[in-house]
Amino acid sequence: MRKRYQRGSLFKRRGSWVAQWWEGGHRRKRTLGKLGQMTKTQAQAELAAILAPLNAAGGPPSAKCSFGDFVNQTYLPFYRRKWKRSTFMTNVDRISHNLSSELASRSLGSFDRDELQGLLDRKGAAGLSFSTVAHLRWDLRQILGMAVGEGFIPRNPAQLLFTPRDCPRPQTPVMTIEEVRKLLSVLEVREQLIARLAIVAGMRPGEIFALRWARLDFEYADIQQRVYRGDLDSPKSVHSVRWAALSDGLLAVVAKWRQFSVDTEPEAWVF
Repeated sequence: MRKRYQRGSLFKRRGSWVAQWWEGGHRRKRTLGKLGQMTKTQAQAELAAILAPLNAAGGPPSAKCSFGDFVNQTYLPFYRRKWKRSTFMTNVDRISHNLSSELASRSLGSFDRDELQGLLDRKGAAGLSFSTVAHLRWDLRQILGMAVGEGFIPRNPAQLLFTPRDCPRPQTPVMTIEEVRKLLSVLEVREQLIARLAIVAGMRPGEIFALRWARLDFEYADIQQRVYRGDLDSPKSVHSVRWAALSDGLLAVVAKWRQFSVDTEPEAWVF
């Protein structure tokens, strides 16, 4: 019979999440992060990653292991080593709110293909976007695929799942030239530069606000960083590290904003 996992405890102290657990007969504590920068779900995932090595000696894999225990003690601690912090935070939130909230107490061996497809169908019918449901399909395939690889279950019941075609897809309006001109005509220099970097240079909001003056010294923006949920991080993907060409009009607004800026040293923030 599989040994019960140590779950530890989580509490707030002086504006931070603090984890507590037993190790080697002694109580251990660690501050995980500020309350304003880390949700309780993310703090619980961090605690699970700490406890994973301690729980690893819990006996042979079994199909009776619960979905929640497997996700928190095996799946997330392993993939946390691969994912960027921003990816980890996003995935933990999505899995916790949409999968673990319903499946945590279920044993890994109790799932079948039709039940899991029905779960995705319900998520789509409840109004979740096509993209979110597609991510949940990917989550289930990867989680249960890892359970197969680790010997918990003999086959992956999520292997053939598909994203329901009735899931709502986003409507993405496109601005006309006249609308762009009207927008730029009512903005001050700072806001106009931000808008131009987004519309003309095709930069994401996090990439814009992570710009330093050294990255705007030429006829392009050298995109090496982004801001995500208050953290300075690398761009969204490998292909997002790039040079974004700046038009003559955009370069003129960059020069104008440089005149108004308090600090234009190479490593100073543009915004």
